[in-house]
Amino acid sequence: MLRASLGCATTVNFFTFMAGSGLTVLFAERELGLSAGTIGLAFGIGSTGALAGAMIAPRISQRIGVGRSIAAGAVLFPAPIAIAASASGPTWSRVGALGLAEFLSGIGVMLFDINLNSLQAAVIPDGMRSRVAGAYSTVNYGTRPIGALAGGLLATLLGLRPTLITAALGGTLSLLWLLPSPIPRIHSLTPTPNAPEPATHPTPQ
Repeated sequence: MLRASLGCATTVNFFTFMAGSGLTVLFAERELGLSAGTIGLAFGIGSTGALAGAMIAPRISQRIGVGRSIAAGAVLFPAPIAIAASASGPTWSRVGALGLAEFLSGIGVMLFDINLNSLQAAVIPDGMRSRVAGAYSTVNYGTRPIGALAGGLLATLLGLRPTLITAALGGTLSLLWLLPSPIPRIHSLTPTPNAPEPATHPTPQ
């Protein structure tokens, strides 16, 4: 489960940082022709998605399961980048597409992070928590500057819009790490009654 979650989180981080807020702002200014204030308004509206995601994540995980919530977040976090990349038409349409992309991504990242962190807390033994967290963070966060560098190079070679679409498509591929693992089948983190170490044995249901 930890290998699958690390592969998934690392892939998501690489591609979302390939797009990055900086590249998205540059795209909104140069390709969509939006002013700084309008871009700020779109991002401000979109940021409410993270708040909404934090509020609904527990209910969604109870309804569809922790594992499926992680899988849904792994797709919903990067996929909306494509909405921003495909924006066109009048100003209200371009602003709406950018705001909607940020809103949905905010919900996705909360679904992903909250449930994945809960799963990790359940399966990592207390005595190994600091070592696992350190190794996990080194790989997971270490890919972010690499993704940002790749995004800048790709935008220089192909342009801003193709780079954002590539980031959206590549990010959704993170789901492939989860599918062969036990994670999607985990409905609850409630320990089994006879488990010798209840805190480290989530129950697939």
